Amino acid sequence: MDHQTDRRLNRRGALKCLAWAGTGVLWTVSGGIPRSFALGAEAVSGAGFSFIQISDSHIGFNKAANPDVGGSLRQAIARINAMPVPPAFVVHTGDLTHLSKPAEFDMAAEILKDLKVAQVHHVPGEHDVLDGDVKGYLARYGQGTRGDGWYSFDQGGVHFVALVNVLNLRPSGAGFLGHDQLDWLENDLAGRSAETPVVVLAHMPLWPAYDQWGWATDDAAQALTYLRRFGSVTVLNGHIHQVMQAVEGQISFHTALSTAYPQPAPGTAPSPGPLAVPAAELGRHIGLRSVTVRSAAGPLALTDQPLAS
Repeated sequence: MDHQTDRRLNRRGALKCLAWAGTGVLWTVSGGIPRSFALGAEAVSGAGFSFIQISDSHIGFNKAANPDVGGSLRQAIARINAMPVPPAFVVHTGDLTHLSKPAEFDMAAEILKDLKVAQVHHVPGEHDVLDGDVKGYLARYGQGTRGDGWYSFDQGGVHFVALVNVLNLRPSGAGFLGHDQLDWLENDLAGRSAETPVVVLAHMPLWPAYDQWGWATDDAAQALTYLRRFGSVTVLNGHIHQVMQAVEGQISFHTALSTAYPQPAPGTAPSPGPLAVPAAELGRHIGLRSVTVRSAAGPLALTDQPLAS
């Protein structure tokens, strides 16, 4: 499939599949098909594990949309630490910093030290690699990764793949994976059973969330050809600072809230960027996501939690 022409999921189709969450929503994903519940509904039970997704913390940002992004990240961490069952790990899907400055990375690391979890997995956002060669990011988070920072790991029968799609951005602003990473992804998945649930972590969407604003990944179609044989694939990304979801076959795509500030909905503003809302309402537009895996063969439950909830 070509990014510009023959997509299984075109922009019109994608927009029809959007699910917006102004309040907490619980998604139970079974076989790639999500069902929604009110936040707090009992949708999963039994043994398994959970993990947390946070994204787009933009440490170093101090404009009107949120002059205290460090404080917002601390609120998210406090929410995580207060969970009655601690998550197995946390994933941060990029834009930890705003300008890739060493002081911003240092401040973010200091805040994240308060997390009472065993491990934090990272993928970079475009704001984390403004040095152009990803060296600053990799010096902190590149241990055990391949190439420009991609890697995979397994937990509880689920295979996790962390991709880097924020280097060599296209003229439209869309993300890009590149041949080396695509070859690695093909080899990483080749020997795995199609019954293995796969969770893909990335910063920019792997589906055309909104091409006009570059909310897509130019060569994602090739990556998806390697994923389609699996019975359950869940793609988690950040970048657009709002909850949207789409389904293409057995692959479900989920964007996440930011912990820093919201962005406008597609097409509702001349361009993307920090969206200022009344200070009292900010907590309704930023937050985190909890993902529960009941068993390797069971559904994934995604709970999006605004900080104000």
